[in-house]
Amino acid sequence: MRIVAPLVLGAAALVLWEVAVRALGIQPYLLPAPSAILAQLQATLGGIVQAALATGRNALLGLLLGALVGVVVAALASRLRWLDQVVAPLVAAIAVVPIVALAPVLQTMYGATSEMPRIVVVAIASFVPVFITTLRGLRQVRPVHRDLMRAYGASGWQATRVVTLPGAVPFVFAGLTIASSVAVISAIVAEYFGGLQNGLGSRIASAAAQSGYPRAWAYVVASIVLGLVFYAVTLLAERTASRWARIPVS
Repeated sequence: MRIVAPLVLGAAALVLWEVAVRALGIQPYLLPAPSAILAQLQATLGGIVQAALATGRNALLGLLLGALVGVVVAALASRLRWLDQVVAPLVAAIAVVPIVALAPVLQTMYGATSEMPRIVVVAIASFVPVFITTLRGLRQVRPVHRDLMRAYGASGWQATRVVTLPGAVPFVFAGLTIASSVAVISAIVAEYFGGLQNGLGSRIASAAAQSGYPRAWAYVVASIVLGLVFYAVTLLAERTASRWARIPVS
């Protein structure tokens, strides 16, 4: 039922959508019919796949970069109080930076033929949730676990490896789960502001500008699928890592 119920609900929503568009005579520029979107998906499948790969590459590289920096900075901030006090306001400032303001500036800096502005935008957007959740996870060590490791004469690195890092893994993946969706959205939005016309965002803008509204929605559907792929892969990686991250003390 967990699988069938959402599928039935989605199918019913598509049927109602199709009926409403036909019965009410809704114009394509307002809302195209699912059948028109499906026809465009079939007609431009090759271009959609290429655009999804381009956007997915930027999203993946930016996600990995932002997550890596987030974990490293969080690990340092959890050990150095002065660094935590310095980084905290900077992270708060980064969290409120609008992508629509940052993307054009980076596009001007790196040039119209570079993918780096989009990767940097994704990295900045992914950094914040990973940093916040990782830092919280590194601070969640139970005192009894810390005292037990100290009683066993464990070194600081041993305590970190056996207790702190495994305990923080669920928090790291909580941030990655959020960042995986944010990465795709950020990559698509960054493509609206010039540069190479090879991604889903630029294709959506181009199709809408040419009044190809069903085609634009076809690229939107591809964007949704790409976001779901990133989310599913993150969940799979979390399940794999959770088997390794079991704390062997109680």
